[in-house]
Parts: sequence; structure tokens; C-alpha cells
Amino acid sequence: MTGIYRAMAYGILFLCGLISGGFVNVCADRLPKRESLRKKASCGSCREELRRKDQIPLVSYLLLKGRCRSCGARISVRYPLTELVNGVLYITVFMANGFNLMSGLYCLMTSAFLVISIVDEQTLEIPLPCNLFLGTVGILACILDFTNLLEHLLGAAVIFLLLYALYFFSKGAAIGGGDVKLMAAAGLILGWKKILIAFLLACIIGSVCHLIRMKVSKAGSVLAMGPYLCIGAWICALWGDEFLHWYLSFLIV
Repeated sequence: MTGIYRAMAYGILFLCGLISGGFVNVCADRLPKRESLRKKASCGSCREELRRKDQIPLVSYLLLKGRCRSCGARISVRYPLTELVNGVLYITVFMANGFNLMSGLYCLMTSAFLVISIVDEQTLEIPLPCNLFLGTVGILACILDFTNLLEHLLGAAVIFLLLYALYFFSKGAAIGGGDVKLMAAAGLILGWKKILIAFLLACIIGSVCHLIRMKVSKAGSVLAMGPYLCIGAWICALWGDEFLHWYLSFLIV
């Protein structure tokens, strides 16, 4: 692929990411409230139904200067930021993994991870539909990578048994049931090697970040583990093999 066509492809990917990011916001807002995803969008303050021109990802927020057209209430910066991040992550996925169908599945996984991260950070719960969606992506990954089917199945089984034992013996204090389902679905997508590295990486990132938050912003000791599990799984989906080779190089030496 020549430079001009590659640039065009990344531009299209970014637009797809922005549009998907809008849907990520809808899911993050409505799934915890068990509201229909098909309900028409409205202002959170005045409940006025939003016009189509006010729902253009990123652009509408900038044109409206971050305020509702009807009542002037300030719109959370989370909405355009989520759209922007989703677009950037889509490009990153294809840059790291190449232009193939698996990268498309990783993009679906990325958007689901964003929903989970937002909701879990706010409510300390992971919506079941997100885990079911990730499980569906995992089934598609098994079909697409059928020659490595056993590795995918072991990924789901091994991490589920490990984390369920942790959940059972700690009575839910060490890890939540939603986290267990999340990692089982992610394990089906990534395979057993990458998902084990992902869990280890998530624990390290989560511990460091939460200690910093507790020190700086006086955050409580309760940790929303979902975002960190998503970060670990996302990183290992793209660079898990490199992490594994790096780790094994220490053992061999």
C-alpha cells in the first residue's frame, strides 16, 4: 500500500473510530441504567431531543463550544474525548497489527473495553452485555484463527479457572464476578499466553496507578479493576508476543 492510500485508509479508520466512539458514549450512559440503546439522544439537563447536526462526533462539540444548543448547559468533555480516543486507538490497532480481519475484531474489542472502563470507573460494575459482546468477538476470533483454536479455548478456560478461584476464595474481595467474565471473554480472543501476560500487566498497572491516585487525589482504597484489565488485554493483543519474548529472554539468560 502506497503512502497516499495508507494515509487515506488511516483517515477512514479514524472517522470510523469517531463514529463508533459516539456509540461508546451511548452505551456507557445507558447500559448502567438499563435504558434502550435505540432511544433518541437528548440533553442530560433540559431533556430536549438533540438534532442530528448536534450529534456529529467531535465536530458538534467544538461548534457548540461544549454547551447544549437549547439550554446552554455544559456538556462533559468526556464525550468528545472518548470519540477522539476511540479514533486514535483504531488507527493504533491497524498500525500495530496490520490491515487484516483480526485488526477489525481488535477494534470491536477496543470499543467494548472503552465502555467497560467508563462504566466500571463510575459504578464499580461491568455491564453483562459488554462481556457477552466480547464473547461474541472471541468466537469470531476462533473462527478466523481456527488453526490455533485450542490456544483460544485454553485462553478462556485457564484465566476463568484462575480468576474464579481467586473470586471464590476471597468471596469477591480480591476480584469481581464481572472481571472474571471480562477476562474469560478476552482470553477467548487473545489465547492463553497473551491473556496471562495481560492479567499480570493489569495488576502491575492497576497497583501503581491506584497508589498514585490515592496519594494525589485522595482516592479510596476500593479499586475498579475493569479499566486496568482492559488496558492489559489491549496492550497484549497488539504487543503480547514481544512481551513474551522479552520475558523469556530473561529466563533463558
